[in-house]
Amino acid sequence: MDLSNVQSSEIKNLDILAKQVVEGFITGMHKSPFHGFSVEFSEHKLYNKGESTRHIDWKLFAKTEKLYTKKYEEETNLRCHIIIDNSASMHYPIVKKQTVDSLNKVGFSAVAAATLMEIFRKQRDAVGLSIYADSYEYYAPEKGSERHRKMLLHQLEQLLVSESNATTDTYKYLHEIAEKIHRRSLIFVFTDMFQTSKDNEALFEALRHLKYNKHEVVLFHTFDAKTELNFNFDNAPKKFVDVETGEEINVYAENVQEKYKEIVENYFKELKNKCLQYQIDYVPVDIHAGFNQILTKYLISRKKFK
Repeated sequence: MDLSNVQSSEIKNLDILAKQVVEGFITGMHKSPFHGFSVEFSEHKLYNKGESTRHIDWKLFAKTEKLYTKKYEEETNLRCHIIIDNSASMHYPIVKKQTVDSLNKVGFSAVAAATLMEIFRKQRDAVGLSIYADSYEYYAPEKGSERHRKMLLHQLEQLLVSESNATTDTYKYLHEIAEKIHRRSLIFVFTDMFQTSKDNEALFEALRHLKYNKHEVVLFHTFDAKTELNFNFDNAPKKFVDVETGEEINVYAENVQEKYKEIVENYFKELKNKCLQYQIDYVPVDIHAGFNQILTKYLISRKKFK
């Protein structure tokens, strides 16, 4: 989304930022072909001719030139669980201070999770959170209270200032998380899909485990397209260091760029096909492409989940 109205300073209040992002998304949605999704928001519905005008939201009408009435039913519609990989590779690229226009992968995931939670709040959906790397760092079950949401936001804010040299044990902790989520839920996984100790088959077996109990699983494959997909570096000699294994290699980027892109693009296709096979929604997410891709996918998944 366009974040030109959001200051490009250090992120100090994730809750306020999430509200700004969601407000911009909703306003844009009313002006786009996706405006039909707006009736999914539990506090508004389209006004029907003949109904009382007492509950029309005139402020929303001023923005959208469409009539919506406010709804006041108290209900929790869905259960959602967000899972974030906090291993060392997710802390790439290195940034001194996380800002809206300069985020590493885990920072992007934290802000994206906060914006999802703001939409969950509007939808009165319950939300839980899991964070892992080479240990199960944090778990909170799905709840819908404001106190619970604030607690989760605090955990996400910690990710924005954290560092990590942990290896990735995604397959192990996805199995553990799957054992904790018993009631049918929408599950969102943020990971860069780097796995140092097991092959991809073990990782997909863990993702399949999340599909038990009729969960809907969305895999947000999080990456920096400029360098991790396109290998766009200047052609000076560089030392590349694997942040999880410490392995080093010296190369001229231009000499390997074409072959590198071919290998990575094939890997992405393989991931997509594997997810399709296991009925997992695969969403490649460039951390420089904004948060609309995340929020739109949620609305589409929510519609299917019902």
